[in-house]
Amino acid sequence: MTKQSPEKPAIRVTQTDSNRLWMLANASDKGNEVADDLLAELERATVVPDSDKVDFISLGGSAVYATESQGERQVTLVLPRDADIAHERVSIMTPVGVALLGLSAGQSFQWKTRDGRMETLTIISVNPPPFDDTDDDGPSAA
Repeated sequence: MTKQSPEKPAIRVTQTDSNRLWMLANASDKGNEVADDLLAELERATVVPDSDKVDFISLGGSAVYATESQGERQVTLVLPRDADIAHERVSIMTPVGVALLGLSAGQSFQWKTRDGRMETLTIISVNPPPFDDTDDDGPSAA
């Protein structure tokens, strides 16, 4: 499981993100741990209408967070085909991408990095997507 805290913080996702991410996770290979974690997060998420104010991390949105080992960092959460770590665009199909989904400023949690270390991450601020990109042509696998 990506998040290893006893009580996970509450998360929200928009209806459009929920639909897209269910398709993406279900299209992944069987036994894909990140896809399984994403499905688990989607199951526990509160789905909100697309028209609601997005004050949580969503696809295309960005966040500033802090970790014990890296300090502050700003990233944008994207579909796998748009990921580019050099430009701080993190794929939803990574452990940190799944862990960030749906969180709001002030929330903290522990997550397991790809190399097995435990990190504590705290959300400093959240910025909604700069535009509506709901005309997506479907999921894109990593």
